[in-house]
Amino acid sequence: MGWLARIAARNTLRLATLPDATAYDWRMPDEGRRNPDWAWDEIVLACDLVMQNGGRWLPAENPQVMELSELLQTMTIHPPETRRADFRNPNGVGRKTADIATSLPGYTGRPTNGGRRDKDVIARFLAQPDVAGSGEPADFPRDVGYEGESEMEGRYLLRWHAYRERDSALRRKKINSVVAAGGLVACEVCEFDFAQTYGERGRGYIECHHVEPLHVGGEGPRSIRDLALLCSNCHRMIHTKPPWPTPAELRELIRRQPDGQRS
Repeated sequence: MGWLARIAARNTLRLATLPDATAYDWRMPDEGRRNPDWAWDEIVLACDLVMQNGGRWLPAENPQVMELSELLQTMTIHPPETRRADFRNPNGVGRKTADIATSLPGYTGRPTNGGRRDKDVIARFLAQPDVAGSGEPADFPRDVGYEGESEMEGRYLLRWHAYRERDSALRRKKINSVVAAGGLVACEVCEFDFAQTYGERGRGYIECHHVEPLHVGGEGPRSIRDLALLCSNCHRMIHTKPPWPTPAELRELIRRQPDGQRS
C-alpha cells in the first residue's frame, strides 16, 4: 500500500471512531469509473471527420476536433451522471479519430484499440463507393438545416435524421395503420388535411417525423410507433432550432398562442 493510501485509510479509521462521525470517501470523484462507450451517432461524426481528412487521424488541438468535442458534450445520448470530468474532451475525440483511421482498410501500421462499433460505422461509410468516402447515401439530403446550428450538427445529425424519415415502406405502414383505424391522414399537431385543402392532389400526402431525435435514439430498428404524421409547416417548426420539441409539445405551444395570433 502506498503512503498516500495509508494516510487515507488511517484518517478514515480515525474519523470513524469519533462520536457521530461521518466517514468520508477519500477517492477521487472519477476513480474506478470510465466514460460511457461511444454511441453509433458519436462515431458517425468522428468517422466523417476522418474521411474529410483523407482517412488520417486528427490531433486534439485541431479546431474541428475541438468543435466536435463541444458538440458531443452537448448531446443528450449519455446522462450527465454517467460522465467523467474528461467526457469527450479533445484528447478523447482525437483518440477516437485514431481508432477509426487505423481501422481503415489499407492501413499498415499498428492499430489502436478501437471497438466493434467503430468497424461497423466504417463499413457503413465504405458501403457507398459512389459518394467519394463521405459516408452519405446518394440521395442524402443536402438542403436541411436550422438557424444557429453548428456546421457539424447541421451536416450530420439533422441530415441523417431527415434521411431516415425517407423510409417509404415505414411511412406507408404508418399511413395505412391510421386509415385502418378509421383516422384521417392529417397533421397530428395542427390537424391540417392536405386533401381537404388541395383536393385529389393532396389526398394521402403527409410527412413523417421520427419523434425521437437521431442523437437520442441512435441507430436501430424503427416501428410505426416511432413516427408522427405532420404537415410541412409543423415538421419544419420542430426542426427550426434545437432542442427539438415533440409533436405534443408543439401542439401545446400552438394551444397557448392568443387567438389573435392564429389564423
